[in-house]
Amino acid sequence: MKSTQTDDRIKIAVQKSGRLTEHSMDLLVRCGLSYSRGKDRLICYGENMPVDVLLVRDDDIPGLVQEDVCDLGIVGLNIVEESSLTLRADGATRLFEKITPLDFGHCRLSFAVPREVRYESPESLAGKRIATSYPRIVSAWLDKEGIDAKVVVFSGAVEIAPSLGRADVVCDLVSSGETLKAHDLQEVETVLQSRAALIRTPVELAPAKSQWVERLLQRIGGVLQVRESKYIMLHAPRSALKEIKALLPGSEAPTIMPLEGTDDKVAVHAVCRENVFWETLEELKEVGASSMLVLPVEKMLA
Repeated sequence: MKSTQTDDRIKIAVQKSGRLTEHSMDLLVRCGLSYSRGKDRLICYGENMPVDVLLVRDDDIPGLVQEDVCDLGIVGLNIVEESSLTLRADGATRLFEKITPLDFGHCRLSFAVPREVRYESPESLAGKRIATSYPRIVSAWLDKEGIDAKVVVFSGAVEIAPSLGRADVVCDLVSSGETLKAHDLQEVETVLQSRAALIRTPVELAPAKSQWVERLLQRIGGVLQVRESKYIMLHAPRSALKEIKALLPGSEAPTIMPLEGTDDKVAVHAVCRENVFWETLEELKEVGASSMLVLPVEKMLA
């Protein structure tokens, strides 16, 4: 099915305010997007790329992408899963495509009970009233575990439901856990590990838009690769090269270059796709490495 959109500009839906907003915009800027935004406007217009960013409620992002209003969206996996279950239940014939998880917005969807309540296993939830903003995910999990409990749909501050007498248990997003502690709740069971994810429309795009989407996805992949990547340079005895290669974290074959005036030492350059810790440098030094220099990697394209 061909897209009916005549606009050649790519539209990306992003949370307008919340824990994913700043990281999402930073990711797009790192991909080379320069944009302008008028005061109180909810659209950021790309100035150097045919890309516009729509700032919307996170709950609306899957629908906007699924309905081909937006070509791409950045949203939490918790919203992705809840929306997917809802669309399937409503008989949707096409779903948005989940492309890749991103490296920010980490949290988890967990059950929590009042501190005075004893929790031993998922069976402890049987017969309880469970307040949540994610009724589809919670219901599916309870069905899988064979637990009969009542799911109470609760929008907003879910953690206050027990104190209001509306529920016995809550199932909500948890990051640090401080909000639960503030309401005398204890986390007892994790339903879903969540983080930001990139989704795309199920509709086939026109060639010009498709090329730009693929280019953008390639750039996003490059940005994700370099988040923890480091470029390391060092001098090493030729006799220690095998041990040094084994110690370089997440590295492909390093570049080995001769050093002027010596035959027994070489220069080693490598891109490490994992972080280089002080312990790594200390271990490298123990096997003979010297003159070590670690630099951040700004861009990488495989």
